[in-house]
Amino acid sequence: MEPIPASFPTAFLDRYKRLFEPAFYERIVAGISVERHIWFRLNPLVPGWENAFAELESEGLDLKRHDEWSDAACLPADQKSALVASEPVRSGRVYIQGLASQLPVRMLGPSESDRILDLTAAPGSKTLQLAALAPEGDVAAVEIVRKRKFKLQDNLTQHGADHVKVFLQDGSKVWRYRPEHFDAILLDAPCSSEGRFRFDDEDSYRFWSRAKTKEMVRKQRRLMFSAVHALRPGGSLVYSTCSLAPEENESVVHHTLQQFGDCLEVEPIDLDWPERIPAFSSLGSTEFDQRVEQSCRLLPSDRMEGFFVCKLRKTASSNPPVKSQPDSKHTSRSRTDSGRGRSRRR
Repeated sequence: MEPIPASFPTAFLDRYKRLFEPAFYERIVAGISVERHIWFRLNPLVPGWENAFAELESEGLDLKRHDEWSDAACLPADQKSALVASEPVRSGRVYIQGLASQLPVRMLGPSESDRILDLTAAPGSKTLQLAALAPEGDVAAVEIVRKRKFKLQDNLTQHGADHVKVFLQDGSKVWRYRPEHFDAILLDAPCSSEGRFRFDDEDSYRFWSRAKTKEMVRKQRRLMFSAVHALRPGGSLVYSTCSLAPEENESVVHHTLQQFGDCLEVEPIDLDWPERIPAFSSLGSTEFDQRVEQSCRLLPSDRMEGFFVCKLRKTASSNPPVKSQPDSKHTSRSRTDSGRGRSRRR
C-alpha cells in the first residue's frame, strides 16, 4: 500500500473514518493507494469492431475479458501506453472507459426505439454507449460548458456517433422545453470525484473540500428535478456519481423521492461485485426513504473507482409546473405523503 502523502487532506480521511465501519474505511484507503487496471470496451459504431480484441491480443497485450460483459476487457496499468497506441484504439473500434463508468448505461439499458437523454454528457463516454445501443435512434446529449460541448461533439464524431443531437444547454432547465418527453435518461452528475482520488496523483484531490461537496449537492438536486420532470411516465432514470459522499448519493435520491412522492420507484440493481457494500440508510439525524437502500454503492479497488448508481422508474406523471423551486423547502405539486418511507438506522 502506498504511504499517505502529506498533501492529502486529513479532513477527508477523518470524515470517512467516522462515516464508514473500520473494514470499509480500510478498503477505501487501499483503493486510493492501489494502481488500477485499464478498462476498455468494443465500439460497435465503427466497422471492424468485432475483431478488435483479437487484434490487441495478437499485439501481445495481456487482455482479461469481463466475466459478464463480452464487449469489455482490461489490461494491467503498465500496458496503457501500448493500448493507447494500438490501431484498434486509434481507429475508434475500441474505447478506453473505466469499469465503473460503463455501469450506468448498462443499468439503464434503453432500447433502440427509446427517446434517450444524456443530461450532463461531456466528455461523451456514456453518450457513446447510449448511441451504440440505439445506432439509428433518438439520442440527445446536453452540455452546459461551450468548450466541453465541442469536445463532446468531436468525440462522438470520431467514434461514429454522428446521429446524436448535441445541445449547449443547462441540464437543470431541459424539463422546461421537453416535459415528460424522454423514455430513458442518464444523469451522471457532476460531483466531487472522491471515488477517483489517488495518493500518487495530487491533482485528483488538490481541490477537495466540504464546501465543494455542498456545491455539488445543490447542482445535483436541480439536475435530478429536471430529469424527473423530463422523463415520461413509465420511463427509466439512472443517477450516478463517482463520489463517496452520502450527501451526493443516497441523500440526493432521498430528497428526490420525498419531492416527487408516488411518482417514482427505485428499481433494485442486481450486481454481485466484491466492491459493492450496503447503501447508507441514514445520515446524521436523517433517516432515508427505505427505497434508497436498493441503490448500488461501490468502493474503490484495483478494478475500479468508487462509484454510486441508482435506477428509478417514473410510475405517474409529475405534472411539471410552470414555475418551481427545486431547492426550496416546498416540493413540487406532484408530491404526496404516501410516497415517503422510513428506513433502519445504520
